[in-house]
Amino acid sequence: MVKYFLGILLSLFLFSCNQKSKVEKAIEEIPVEIKVDRFDKAFFESKSNDLASLKAEYPFFFPEGVDDKVWIDKMQNKDWRALYNEVQKKYPNFDKQATAIEELFKHLKYYFPKTITPKVYTVIAEMDYKNKAIYANDKLIIALEMYLGKEVKFYTDAEYLKQNFEERQMMPDIVSSFSFRKIPPPTDKTLLSNMIYYGKELYLKDVLLPDYTDAEKIGYQPEQIIWCQENESYIWRFFIDENLLFDSDSKLDNRFINLAPFSKFYLEIDNESPGRVGQWVGWQIVRSFMKNNEVSLQDMLKMNANELFEKSKYKPKKP
Repeated sequence: MVKYFLGILLSLFLFSCNQKSKVEKAIEEIPVEIKVDRFDKAFFESKSNDLASLKAEYPFFFPEGVDDKVWIDKMQNKDWRALYNEVQKKYPNFDKQATAIEELFKHLKYYFPKTITPKVYTVIAEMDYKNKAIYANDKLIIALEMYLGKEVKFYTDAEYLKQNFEERQMMPDIVSSFSFRKIPPPTDKTLLSNMIYYGKELYLKDVLLPDYTDAEKIGYQPEQIIWCQENESYIWRFFIDENLLFDSDSKLDNRFINLAPFSKFYLEIDNESPGRVGQWVGWQIVRSFMKNNEVSLQDMLKMNANELFEKSKYKPKKP
């Protein structure tokens, strides 16, 4: 009987692996060729009298109404040039990253066949941690100054932000930008709706970045993932006991959804917790839904948060 049971388990495992390999094999065969334009080099290696031709070649990087003096000052400023030199040390070429982007877009085209392969532009932008990678249909703009490694001297941000200024965060950031076009915004402002909105985005990363860890997908340290896993049932019980799931108080976003050094339960555990635990719980709800329902990825992304939650059969793991 035991041998029979083990045989069934082995058969199921092999079937699962075979199905996965079929999907990955199909993804590998999708033709994708990424072309990279190093605008960061073009800009900082130009002279001031080259600005007119630079603007003609890259008009989308030069908003109307901005005086040429702004661009010339940036070209010549010693701090910007020092940052440029640091970027060139880290990314003398972009071959490895272009290969990773090709792999990502093969996955994107498999699940979203109408996806356009963009041209990639590397830039040195304005040190904006909210816009590190921007997918804009036929363009993918990557701000290389935001992927130098958290120890780089140019970063003066808080530690919880700097921990995501790593090269490995580039692909998850691209998926986040892509997701804005695929996931409808919440129809209401409840905590649950916002949790599931970000849960859908994180589930996209499960599908599109299968070789990435959970910590890399959400931008946590490994120990922060462990904290969430060990405290999942307590977090959920807190949300239930405090009647927060269907509460639309805007302060809840800053407490549990938005980037922050820690989540705000207003308890002693706050300083131990990572920020955005609401996103993490939403992720577990979406995972539970996809495990318990036969629904396509595309249909799931369009679903109403309440319906998804009701059908998810989500039960937090006990500590």
